Amino acid sequence: MPAPTHVTSRRGLLLGTAAVSAGALLTGCTSNDTKDEKPASNDRPAADDKPGKHVTIGFAGPQADHGWLNAINDNAKNRAKKYADVTLEITEGSNDTAAQIGQIETLINKKVDVLVVLPADGKALTQVGLKAMRAGIPVVNLDRIFNSPQAYRCWIGGDNYGMGLSAGHYIGEQLKDKQGARVIELAGLDNLELTKQRTQGFDAALKNYPNIKKVARQAAEFTVESGQAKMSQLLQAQPKFDALWNHDDDQGVGALRAIDQAGRSDFLMVGGAGALSAFQAIEAGNSVLKATVLYPPTMAASAIDLARALGQGKGVGGLAEFEIPASLTLYSAVVDKDNVGQYMSTGFK
Repeated sequence: MPAPTHVTSRRGLLLGTAAVSAGALLTGCTSNDTKDEKPASNDRPAADDKPGKHVTIGFAGPQADHGWLNAINDNAKNRAKKYADVTLEITEGSNDTAAQIGQIETLINKKVDVLVVLPADGKALTQVGLKAMRAGIPVVNLDRIFNSPQAYRCWIGGDNYGMGLSAGHYIGEQLKDKQGARVIELAGLDNLELTKQRTQGFDAALKNYPNIKKVARQAAEFTVESGQAKMSQLLQAQPKFDALWNHDDDQGVGALRAIDQAGRSDFLMVGGAGALSAFQAIEAGNSVLKATVLYPPTMAASAIDLARALGQGKGVGGLAEFEIPASLTLYSAVVDKDNVGQYMSTGFK
């Protein structure tokens, strides 16, 4: 997972797999083929790929200083190109809240039809979200959530607690028949709420496996360098363990270096986020890294789909409601050797 990128996750409608974008849902109305019964679906059209009303979408995100954030930008741009009826007005990313507020205000003044915003700081940008909504511009809040639900029409993002659950259950299933199994954790920045949520989910999942004990936890900083340094410390302190969960695939690059340098191969490792390097290592099968749990940057493509549906006044195919949901929480799928080929194209660099 991407570093100081995501703060709090809001649980809403769970999508069945992280690779499924809202576009997969925005394909057609629900229907009932029973001839003698009134259709259960409404008559309002759901968004699909066919050209419709033109929509100008303003997109504002933080500076792409992490592979995941760069993938967010790429997913948004590529998704918008898919639609002949969408114009994407994208700002230059900034981690400075004042600068990002100014960029969003410029988009408001341009009277874009819909805004998609991944705020550098959800709390600090809540007021500009409110300003857009009050100006009649619906906001799709991407991942880092605003402080007030009035600041957005729809929130879509990842599930940090769910990442921990998925990692814990995967490891638990691998070790369920091993008595006295020992697990360690390489976390991210401890001053971030997202890191706490991931650890809470991990611990909750492990409680289902009484034979497993978490014996160590070390916090890194979502960087290759910190991953290598902190993993070296863990290896020195823990000469024997059976599994490692690393919160972030970028810092996992450093962790794998430390593991290789120590000549260790006596445990399995699970990563986090969905980096291309992790997918490639899983596919190659020549390291301790056997799986990773997703925090999918495809959410940005889904945000464009939702913004387009909002701008066209359409709902979501497969759901009975006239409107798009207020909240979409992406599922943190486990990617291992059995399904890595399916996810390879979504991996970020």
